[in-house]
Formats: sequence, structure tokens, C-alpha cells
Amino acid sequence: MAGAGDTVGLPTHWSETENVVWKVEIPPFGWSTPVVQGNDIWLTTATEDGRDFFAICVDVGTGKIRINEKLFHCDNPEPLNNGVNCYASPSPVIEPGRVYVHFGSYGTACLDTATGKPVWKREDLPCRHFRGPGSSPIVFKNLLFLTFDGVDQQYLAALDTKTGETVWRTDRSTKWTDYDEQGNLIREGDFRKGYSTPIVFDVNGKSQVLSPGSACAFAYDTATGKELWALRYDGYTPAARPVYADGVAYIISGRGKASLSAVRVDGNGDVTESHRAWKYEGPELPTEPSPVLVDGLLFLLSNNGTVTCLDAAKGEVIWTDRIGGNYVASPILADGMLYCCSTQGKTTLIKAGRALEVVATNSLDEGFMASPAVAGGALILRTKTHLYRIENQAGES
Repeated sequence: MAGAGDTVGLPTHWSETENVVWKVEIPPFGWSTPVVQGNDIWLTTATEDGRDFFAICVDVGTGKIRINEKLFHCDNPEPLNNGVNCYASPSPVIEPGRVYVHFGSYGTACLDTATGKPVWKREDLPCRHFRGPGSSPIVFKNLLFLTFDGVDQQYLAALDTKTGETVWRTDRSTKWTDYDEQGNLIREGDFRKGYSTPIVFDVNGKSQVLSPGSACAFAYDTATGKELWALRYDGYTPAARPVYADGVAYIISGRGKASLSAVRVDGNGDVTESHRAWKYEGPELPTEPSPVLVDGLLFLLSNNGTVTCLDAAKGEVIWTDRIGGNYVASPILADGMLYCCSTQGKTTLIKAGRALEVVATNSLDEGFMASPAVAGGALILRTKTHLYRIENQAGES
């Protein structure tokens, strides 16, 4: 589930002049969502041309940039081939004393959070991104999971968090059909791309990592990388992260013939027919924003600003309505509300309930590509140009 569901007391109203504790300009460019631990906010950036890659640490209290560490350089980066992505879209992941930053095939690093200096770095995990990297890393126990869904190869890798060494790598077993009548690959393999971030859950005492790719989602044994089960679908280039609860995973297939599937996770092999509880193919499925699951309700925020609430058990629509704007960032859940940040700079707060109830709308000067983060009672908001700490001032909310 996205967000900080147990957090209460977050601000519901703000602007460029209201409830802003600090605002700091962030060197361009980066769409990664900030991560917070203690007094540190970590995020990533890259130069517009994709030649240099950085990790940045901002002090929670003051908004001052404490660390701006250049980590990687690439003489000949791939063109992005689109107007949405940038070279620093994957979000960092943090644990005590360590932060992990990932730029796809351009490099992965573990940094000491006190100094910002690399503990280890990897630049030897190949993938032709074609439209830029997007999948974020996740940490589970002593493993760092990385997703590489390029036009040339598609695989999941698990690295040792202490050393950076590869523990396992598993290639996707997708049976591709993206060839024309002459047997040529269509659009250079563009239909094989993926941007989704995996999730981990336990099934009967054993952990699985679930990773959607184009045409198929796969679950793997976290310890060995062994493929456990697969769900086939018609969509391609998935970006939304799955969610999981009570033995069921909810997976959005991406673009094209997009679908949302509810899948029981205790199967083996191809579970498309045997373990799919329901399938939703409504017209307003998101391509980038991830779903939010709370109290048996599944909330979907489409790229064009339509919110749909589904019954998670049945896949039936409870309500659907527009809140306006365009969205790439995933909503977060906090204090019983969804915080939805648009590319136009507007954040709409709606109750996570069985009817649409807009609590507030707030605007900042620049648009959002990154999702909100939470630091205590404060919102950490990253627009295309700045980082904000938004917090209730005395007597305000």
C-alpha cells in the first residue's frame, strides 16, 4: 500500500505562501520520490543530457542541501525517446546507515548516509532502456532487488546489500509475440519495456517477490530467484506497482489492452486461468500511478485525473469521478485521505471512502512527477524544480 496510512495531523491546506516551512531548489533533473530517515531526505538527479548522475541529501529541519554526490558518468547515454521520463526516475530506498540509489543500467550504488560516500557501486548490469529507466529498487532482508526490463533483455537481479555482489539473476521467461509477418521485431522491442517496481510478501511462510513485466507478471522465490508462477496479459510497458493483501495481488498490465487482475498468490506455473479471481478492463486504468488498497477498497488514479474505487473482493466499480489534471506520480494514503499530485502542480485530497469526497485542493508553482513523502507531521513534496517541507503552522491545518 502506498503512503503512510498511520500518519495523522498532516496539513490539508498549503500554497507557495501558506504552511511552507522551507523550499529549496533541486538541481535538475529528477522524478524520483524522496525517501526520509531521521534528519535526512534523499533523492536523485541527473543532468538533462544523461551524462552525470547524482545523489542529494537535504536536511529535514533546514532544507539545506547537505550532500550532492556525483556517482556515475556516461559518455553516450541512450536518448529518452519520449517527453515524460528523465534519467533519474527510479526512487532511492533507505535503511539505517545506508541509502541505495539506482539509475538503471547507468549505475547502482550503496551510500553511507553519514558521508554520502559509496560503500559499493555497480555499473555492469546491462539493459537497453530505450525510453529511460523507471523501476525502483527495493530492499528485503539482505537483498536489493533490481528490475531491468529493456528492449534487448528483461531480468530481475538480487544483490547483496553489504557487498553489492549478485546473489542471483533470473531472466524473464516471457513468450514474445511482437514480430511482424516477416519475423522482424516490432518497434525495436518497445513492447518489451517495463517500469514497474516489485513487491515482496509471504505465502505459507515463504517469501515471494512479484514483478510485473510486459505481457506477463512473474513471482520469484526471494532467496533463489526461482520462478514460482506467472500471470499472462495483453498489456505492455507496465509502470504501476502491484499491491497485495490477504493472499491476493492486484496487478495493472500497462498500456495497450490494459487490465487490472486480482490474483491469488499460492499457485505454481501459469496461473492465468486457475488463480485469477477477477479481471477489470475499465477505460480509466492508470499507466503510471500505482493503486492504493485500504479497507477492502482499491483506488485507481488514471493519468487523466479520473479516480475509480473498486470493491477489492469482487472487482466491481463502487464509484468513478474526475478530479481534474494529469498524473504520473502515485497517490499516497495518509490520515484516511488520498493525496493526488498532478503534473500541473495541484494536489487534491480525497477521502478514501465509498463515495467521492474532495477535502481540499492546493497548488504550487511547478508540477509533480514524484510522489509525496512524509516526515513526522510534514509532507515532503518534490516538484519538477523544488523540494518543499509543508507542515501545519500554529493554528492552521
